Amino acid sequence: MTGRLKAAALFAAAALLSTTAACGSDQHRSSGADHDRDKEGLSAAADVSTCSGDAQPAATPYGAGFPGDWPFPPRTVVFHAEDRGSDGTIVTAVSSLGFRQVLRFLNHDVVAAGFRVEQGETEAHDAEAEWRGDRFHGRWAIRESAGCAGDTVIQVLSAPQ
Repeated sequence: MTGRLKAAALFAAAALLSTTAACGSDQHRSSGADHDRDKEGLSAAADVSTCSGDAQPAATPYGAGFPGDWPFPPRTVVFHAEDRGSDGTIVTAVSSLGFRQVLRFLNHDVVAAGFRVEQGETEAHDAEAEWRGDRFHGRWAIRESAGCAGDTVIQVLSAPQ
C-alpha cells in the first residue's frame, strides 16, 4: 500500500465517524464525500448509525490485516469488519459505554496491551489517534453516536507494518 493510499484510507476511516444518520437504519447513506472516496477505491466501511442494542457481532477473526489481540472495551459489539487483504482491515464497533470511558480505555488498556499511541487529537465528542504495535499500525477513531444516546462508535483501521 502506498503512503498516499494509506493516508487516504486513514482519512476515510476517520471521516466515516463524522457522518450522522438515524439510529437503527439498515441502509447505507451515501454522500458526495462517500462518492469521492469510492472513486479512490475507499468505500464506506460500515453504517455508523447502528445502536448498541441492535448490533450483531461480526465473525472473527476480523482478517489478516487486524491484530487478533486488539482489545475492545467492555459492553462493545464489533458488528462490521472489512478485510481489504494486504491493505489492511477496517473494524467498526459500537459501545454502550460513554465517550470518555471508551477514550480512557483506548488510551490506557489498549496501550497496556502493547499498542502505542503515536499521535492523536481529542475534541468534545470525538477523538482519533494513530497507533502502532504487534506488527501492525493504523488509526482508531471514536465518536459519540449521533442517533443512539449514550453509545460510542469505534472504528479501527489496521494494516500490517
